[in-house]
Amino acid sequence: MHDAPPCSPPATATPLATEAEPLTHGLKQRHLSMIALGGVIGAGLFVGSGAGIAAAGPSIVVAYAISGLLVMLVMRMLGEMSAANPASGSFSVHAERAIGPWAGFTAGWAFWVLLCVAVGLEGIGAAKIMSNWLPGTPEWAWVALFMLVFLSTNLASVKNFGEFEFWFAALKVGAIALFLIIGLLAIFGVLPGTDAPGTSNLTGDGGFMPKGSEGLVIGLLASVFAYGGLETVTIAAAESERPVEGVAKAVRTAMWRIAIFYIGSMAVIVALVPWDNPDVADPDKGPYVTTLDHLDIPGAGTVMQIVVLVALLSAMNANIYGASRMGYSLVARGQGPKALGRITGGVPRVAVLASCVFGFLCVLLSYWRPDDVFPWLLNMIGAVILVVWIFIAVSQLLLRRRTEREAPETLVVKMWAYPVLTWVALIGMVGIFALMLREPGTRDQLLATGALTLVLAGIGFGLQKSREQAGTRTDTR
Repeated sequence: MHDAPPCSPPATATPLATEAEPLTHGLKQRHLSMIALGGVIGAGLFVGSGAGIAAAGPSIVVAYAISGLLVMLVMRMLGEMSAANPASGSFSVHAERAIGPWAGFTAGWAFWVLLCVAVGLEGIGAAKIMSNWLPGTPEWAWVALFMLVFLSTNLASVKNFGEFEFWFAALKVGAIALFLIIGLLAIFGVLPGTDAPGTSNLTGDGGFMPKGSEGLVIGLLASVFAYGGLETVTIAAAESERPVEGVAKAVRTAMWRIAIFYIGSMAVIVALVPWDNPDVADPDKGPYVTTLDHLDIPGAGTVMQIVVLVALLSAMNANIYGASRMGYSLVARGQGPKALGRITGGVPRVAVLASCVFGFLCVLLSYWRPDDVFPWLLNMIGAVILVVWIFIAVSQLLLRRRTEREAPETLVVKMWAYPVLTWVALIGMVGIFALMLREPGTRDQLLATGALTLVLAGIGFGLQKSREQAGTRTDTR
């Protein structure tokens, strides 16, 4: 472990200051605030939550509450470290400082792979919506178009990314807020043309837990992965006008955002629509469109489909950005090919291009090898976000005492009840791993992600040892 001051890079890393041209600080506070707000409302909420409802029934509200509490703890830990040391590599930088270069390498490259594959998946989801609206148009062409648009915006400047995300996020926030208002009016029976459903959908058709604890576990696993993407705000903060203030504000408001947008909307859905409605788990409709159609509001379902499309495009844009910045940070610390770290116009353009190319390659694999390579790729990234969260928790556990000793003034955001809640979060993550190992549907994901993590850790450890030996030889000359 390193004993460098909290704001300094590890001894084995290449300092960011040695870059010929650094990243700019083109993101304004309004950009960062909306990225933080909109980042909570991702494609996982609109598209992925249907499978969780179908598995858990009304108890999906409990599943989202449990996973939401875990995510709040993770974001608080990440916020503490990012406010003390804002960096485009976020948790990868923190893991390197706390545990060692191999940990930063493992967490960073695993996350890069996750984001790039997610770019492809979100492109496929958005293309399916467009192909349904315009029958006969090829899905791959829509994905290519979306890729080119976001490649262009991310190559131009970070301000372009910020503007896109600002308006994407504003539309998502407005839509989910309107959905909740309409839903609550319907639940209380004051929406014209609707009757209050009472508790019939919560207690009928098998009760609150129609599939027992087994269904709740599957719903819990589905809900955990719906929260992926919250980490982007700490990556973006490094390019904002006031990084420390931005991170602190985003983390402090995370609790109510998760409670309202995730847990609140799940409660509205299961109260209004029978959990076993087949349209809820249909990827072409999903729970939000199904709920509005159920209320028979003219055109509302179509509007929500537009919002789902925006959510997918927003996630594509954010993941291209996040992947490029993570790649840049890793290279700047000597953890990857130097070409990816080249900065022009304040933007790591080679890293942006590489992230898009990798993402589009994943799309092509979904057409070329849909039965073997593509499912294997999906399994490989299945539990990466949990691996990242474990690195975050361990890093915070180690860095907190060091920061209190060496630079206590940088602790603008503090983890609650340290170290008790950090340990609670770690135990919760291990518990989720155990549940994944128990469930046949998630066991393959866990094993494939474990294999990816071990390979990356082996490479990272090898690089770390070779540099340490090279440094030893230099010192003895």
